[in-house]
Amino acid sequence: MRSWKVFEASEVLKEVEEATPEPTGSEVVILVSHCGLCHSDLTLWKGIFDMGDRKVSIDSIGLTRPLTLGHEILGTVTAVGSEATGVKIGDRRLVYPWLGCGTCDTCRTGRENLCMQARQLGMKRPGGFGSHVVVPHSRYLIDTDDLDPALAATYACSGLTAYSAIRKAMPMRPDEAVVVVGAGGLGLSGIVILKALGHENIVVVDMSEEKLKTALEAGAHKTVLSSSGDVTQKIVETVGGPVRTIIDFVNNSETTAFSFPALARGGRIIMVGMYGGQLTVPTMRMAQGGLSLIGSITGTLQELRELVDLAKSGKLDAIPYEAVPKSDINGAMNRLLKGAVKGRIVLQGETA
Repeated sequence: MRSWKVFEASEVLKEVEEATPEPTGSEVVILVSHCGLCHSDLTLWKGIFDMGDRKVSIDSIGLTRPLTLGHEILGTVTAVGSEATGVKIGDRRLVYPWLGCGTCDTCRTGRENLCMQARQLGMKRPGGFGSHVVVPHSRYLIDTDDLDPALAATYACSGLTAYSAIRKAMPMRPDEAVVVVGAGGLGLSGIVILKALGHENIVVVDMSEEKLKTALEAGAHKTVLSSSGDVTQKIVETVGGPVRTIIDFVNNSETTAFSFPALARGGRIIMVGMYGGQLTVPTMRMAQGGLSLIGSITGTLQELRELVDLAKSGKLDAIPYEAVPKSDINGAMNRLLKGAVKGRIVLQGETA
């Protein structure tokens, strides 16, 4: 098998040949045909998390180089362990990458993405930047039928993350304004999911006029340019008053600073993005306003199954994406770093 690995922070990924894995027990080996490129891959490549008051190395959370990143994985089953059930060689499957320990209370209640002993593919375990991936159990594999495989690969993170955040914002009336901050891959996923769920009042905030145009094409109803002026006031004026629900797919110091003052009483910000930063909030206003700041990280296996079913129903529009050969991975990473990506880049690998 071939893998593109991170050996040093912010250095080019190096192609490595290594033994193709052999599955044991319940394991399943997937030949990766498609792997979405995510902004969190950039964060892990750089090796530093911005925690607002400090910078934290990935070493502190148990990640050691060389790393085989990539967690939006779709491919074909090429080998199964002796105890694996429910799949056979040749099946095409989407992979749920947010693996937990499988035995703690969190995992047993279906929230493996919140497990304290997480072992995510593309982070703690080798991911989709390799030609093959070992999945510990077939329950993490989802049949996408005849969905576009490149697009379906993105559901494992950008789609799932947006879907889970939107579920945390429910219930909302279809005509109630929901503000989506960020019109990158995550934000666009949020727009098409809200639209598929029947939402009729989607307001998108971004600092790029081009990305706002793409957001309108994806189904947004109104936009706010955040590159200048009083962004809080712009949001309130565009919505027609203070906002009850804001989903922040950027989630840095700047976006939280203009979002928090725009909240109505009873309002909430669903905080999703990993750009890093810090927010200082007045505790009295939190209490008097009945406000909520809700963190949202990826999503559950059940939520991914629900999202795939939504896509199979035909209600979920495609987000823009560009397929590039996995061998061009370093160029793709640089484009994402520069913000020169419309929607999502999907790395194409080998097919069985």
